Amino acid sequence: MKKFLVLYIAPSSVLEEWAKTPEAERKAAESKMQSDWQEWGKKNAKHIVETAGAGKTMRVNKEGTKETKNDIMLYSLVEAESAEEAAKMFENHPHLGIPQASIEIMPANVLPGMMEKM
Repeated sequence: MKKFLVLYIAPSSVLEEWAKTPEAERKAAESKMQSDWQEWGKKNAKHIVETAGAGKTMRVNKEGTKETKNDIMLYSLVEAESAEEAAKMFENHPHLGIPQASIEIMPANVLPGMMEKM
């Protein structure tokens, strides 16, 4: 099996607007999405290596380090025979219920010699 990096993306502007939704409405929708996500996760558990939420983002460049924002909400590592097989798992994923949301899947290729074991 090959490993794939999965990025769950939603524009930060959409999430900021969502935060303005009345609390009862927001909590009900979030609860349904969590339930749908758990159901999806059980169905695909054998392929999921890990899933974690993104947090505070730091950008490092030649000028230094500073806080920034991006549209990555979460990431997963999954195992599949091909990119197409991995992508198929995410068709109709609950994350896509967020307006303008998307999911990106790319090979998580090991680069021999880049990081020698210490």
